[in-house]
Amino acid sequence: MKKFLSLLALMTAMTTGYSQKMLVLYYSETGTTKTVAQELQKQLGADIEAIEAVEPYSGNFQETITRGQREMQSGETPAIKPLKSKIADYDVIFLGYPIWFGTYAMPVFTLVKEQDFAGKKVVPFCTFGSGGLNTSSDMLKKALPEAKVQKGYGVRTARVAAAERELDRFLKENGYKAGTVSPLPDYSSQQPVTDAERAIFDAACSSYQFPLGTPQTVGKRETPESTDYKFTVKGRGMNGEESTSVIFVTVGKTADAKPEFTEVVR
Repeated sequence: MKKFLSLLALMTAMTTGYSQKMLVLYYSETGTTKTVAQELQKQLGADIEAIEAVEPYSGNFQETITRGQREMQSGETPAIKPLKSKIADYDVIFLGYPIWFGTYAMPVFTLVKEQDFAGKKVVPFCTFGSGGLNTSSDMLKKALPEAKVQKGYGVRTARVAAAERELDRFLKENGYKAGTVSPLPDYSSQQPVTDAERAIFDAACSSYQFPLGTPQTVGKRETPESTDYKFTVKGRGMNGEESTSVIFVTVGKTADAKPEFTEVVR
């Protein structure tokens, strides 16, 4: 009887996520975050809506940087158009954005200030040049103390083609989509970087537009699709001071696979 009740409880927990009403709500300037949002919507069968600034950003990188810095430094947030969707109607909100200055884009600042997310599960997803999922998720938790901010998903703009496969795993692992996946192994303990591992790091990171630092140690894991590396890296932060970051690199197992870095965690 106890086994039956345990099994029933497990099945209830597994199916609860699938019956919840979900909304994919996102801001996208260049279309990259929109691509991920549409993939999420397709896999979930959820409702979807874009966040739109009343005064659109230009799409020009430097002009967006200049405007975004001005808004962030002054504390002003851009006006956004009213949502057609009602947050109150949904159980789970997948909230998407590009990373600007280490956190979510400015129109999302306006959204979280104006909308009531109390009691809602909020699942961040983001696109970025190097990283920012962890820092933006932490800021969402502070901005939405009455919401339940969940583990999120992030992908580099350069790797957005990987989002379909990665989202399938993410959604199944976290109970938002039916199906099961085999757990990924843990990374090995950190060891000094060998010359061969340094060459893999350089192949993955040297073409990035900003210096990412020098790898010191590395942990590894093998999956059916790839060999993954977790490098600890010494470099310099925006303030010029020495800093340590973690950089994840993956190498697929096909003959033509090249090393790619997937995320920087600062």
